[in-house]
Amino acid sequence: MDLPETRFAWNGDVSLAYQVLGAGPTDLVYLPGWASNVDVHWQSPPLSRFLRDLAARTRLIITDRRGWGCSDRFSPTDVPPIETLTQDLLVVMDAAGSERAAILTTLEGSVVTCLFAATYPDRVMALILADPLVKYEATDDMPWLPGPDRWIQIAENIHDDWGTRAYFPEPYMDDTEAEWYARFQRASFARGAFVAEIERYRAVDIRSVLPSIQAPTLILADVDAESLPNDSGHPFIENARYIVGHIPGARIVEHKGGDRLWWYPPTADVIVGETTGFLGSLRTEEATFDRVLATILFTDIVGSTEKAAELGDAGWGQRLERHHSVVRALLARYRGTEIDTAGDGFFATFEGPARAVRCAQAIIEAMRPLGLQIRAGIHTGEIETVAEKAGGIAVIIGSRIMGEASPSEVLVSQTVKDLTAGSGLKFEDAGEHELKGVPDRWHLYRVTGR
Repeated sequence: MDLPETRFAWNGDVSLAYQVLGAGPTDLVYLPGWASNVDVHWQSPPLSRFLRDLAARTRLIITDRRGWGCSDRFSPTDVPPIETLTQDLLVVMDAAGSERAAILTTLEGSVVTCLFAATYPDRVMALILADPLVKYEATDDMPWLPGPDRWIQIAENIHDDWGTRAYFPEPYMDDTEAEWYARFQRASFARGAFVAEIERYRAVDIRSVLPSIQAPTLILADVDAESLPNDSGHPFIENARYIVGHIPGARIVEHKGGDRLWWYPPTADVIVGETTGFLGSLRTEEATFDRVLATILFTDIVGSTEKAAELGDAGWGQRLERHHSVVRALLARYRGTEIDTAGDGFFATFEGPARAVRCAQAIIEAMRPLGLQIRAGIHTGEIETVAEKAGGIAVIIGSRIMGEASPSEVLVSQTVKDLTAGSGLKFEDAGEHELKGVPDRWHLYRVTGR
């Protein structure tokens, strides 16, 4: 099995380990909580499968947060503040060439990612929070969280057993996986540093930033999870229900994971399926954000083949060059945007239909001294921007309208006529037409003057 290369980004004098795999349409940053080592992940078949499933439809960026795994470790006396961890995440994204990413995190990693999303909203496409924590210690309004006595017990367990099979052995692991899990703990964090981190972050409370998160947020909650329990039972589902009520527009998926770590089925299947489905729906939604209302102008030289034969290659080349120069000058004058030039025709867009009509009229008049006749078609509708090119049915309609125009004629759709009422432009009914490849019949109008 080919393993991804472990790379390092630097935040000052601290190195941060990360890996990149997959080539999907969306960047997905995976910041795990509880334990992490970008190299040792791949020694567990279930965890390896979980990561590869995520990378099958995304460009997956896996990172060890500061103090963990292959990133620079810290001692019990130099645990960094949460704000530093958010800066680290930004550094890793920059190093991985990710301008904007969805972020998947688990457990206490949610503290970092929620603060990151609130601080750098333009860098976050979405948040996926699995069994999230936004506060560690119980309060009157979150009584289901562990209290001080329970946290002392948690710290003692880490102090005594972290990195051994005695630390919360999972009954669903066979001997090989249990040995790997103990090794994974040791490779993730040293005992003293882990205890110190817990002691520092017990006071962390980021609930106040939740309402300022703008990114679409999906919360995945295992209703069976009993990790870090207190007398209230299942803190993670309670956390999830609290968080979904405080992040605007967030939604929650509750599932039965059987209280298993998130990279083991069935929880792993839920996380992968819900994450990829969520990101797919966001990509579909965001595609509509690139649709804008525009007026489309198509022009074409009438009888260009005959004219080229009459003038010869050199003469036609000069005439065509002059045509292009004049059209571009008039597009600039009427504030049109050239989208494409195909042979002897132009495709341009305008923010206003009246300017497009006047530009078309000006092009026709400017071509008369050159012995050229131009026809033009104009339509206003929504266009899609893909790779800086305009497309969509509105563009096809504009092109088909031009095809119906006669020499030295500007033909427009009903929409253009209606939108230019009061502009001084005059139109004449050109009847209904069938436009090739476009449903229905279209009422067209020729421009007669202004």
